[in-house]
Amino acid sequence: MGRKKKKKKKGGLKIKLKVSNPSLRRLISGAIAGAVSRTAVAPLETIRTRLMVGSSGHSSTEVFNNIMKTEGWTGLFRGNFVNVIRVVPSKAVELFAYDTVNKNLSSKPGEQPKIPIPASLVAGACAGVSSTLLTYPLELVKTRLTIQRGVYDGLLDAFVKILKEGGPGELYRGLTPSLIGVIPYAATNYFAYDTLRKAYRKIFKEEKIGNIETLLIGSAAGAISSTATFPLEVARKHMQVGAVSGRIVYKNVIHALASILEQEGIQGLYKGLGPSCMKLVPAAGISFMCYEACKRILVEAENEE
Repeated sequence: MGRKKKKKKKGGLKIKLKVSNPSLRRLISGAIAGAVSRTAVAPLETIRTRLMVGSSGHSSTEVFNNIMKTEGWTGLFRGNFVNVIRVVPSKAVELFAYDTVNKNLSSKPGEQPKIPIPASLVAGACAGVSSTLLTYPLELVKTRLTIQRGVYDGLLDAFVKILKEGGPGELYRGLTPSLIGVIPYAATNYFAYDTLRKAYRKIFKEEKIGNIETLLIGSAAGAISSTATFPLEVARKHMQVGAVSGRIVYKNVIHALASILEQEGIQGLYKGLGPSCMKLVPAAGISFMCYEACKRILVEAENEE
């Protein structure tokens, strides 16, 4: 891997890092994008999770004040290390899978489409499923660490105790609604992102899209996909928590959705939507922006522009 700095026409420096393997370039870019985006919105993730399961209050402000009063600023970042460990490989695999599948399925201008539906829809679904299967146990442990304060001494202790109490299957509790949820979420997210990028190029007659524009496009795509699939996310969180504090152990995603709807009404299925969008929307934008920026930095040859 080599390194070369070039001057831009309008001043400043352009950094290029030579990584000849295209698959490695995608994986590195995805890993960096995941780490940066999740760390930036870690406090909102903590508030969102606690609001969903009702463990620290019934509004974003109440949850925030409760955390600050009992735990201080560090409470807002509880479980963030685990989140980064989970997100780095997850985002790397997700963006790698999306780019790879999308490139293979996309047809060139004037060619007959290879499949009858948009390639970005299929690529997005494949990306979401791949990353979920790989990192689900870490996500479940992160949720338990966030909700069950004082029960576990850390990541390893949580893994051991969960395995002892429920066996290997306990690490995949709630996997079904996750897979059911990730397919429409990832497909919608990447399809919206791809569609908005194409629309931008067509409207502004520009092939290259800047960082700020990518941030806004990615955020818009995140808002669309988050709102469309939020009830499944709520059901997933409830199933992950399981029987903690006397909560209902749901049989499946339909049982979870029906029970929440019966007990809390339609608003129960959207509890936490506000902080969820506050977290997911900028996270999506930052992730896409970092990914595209890293792909421009990591090039096949040092003399690439």
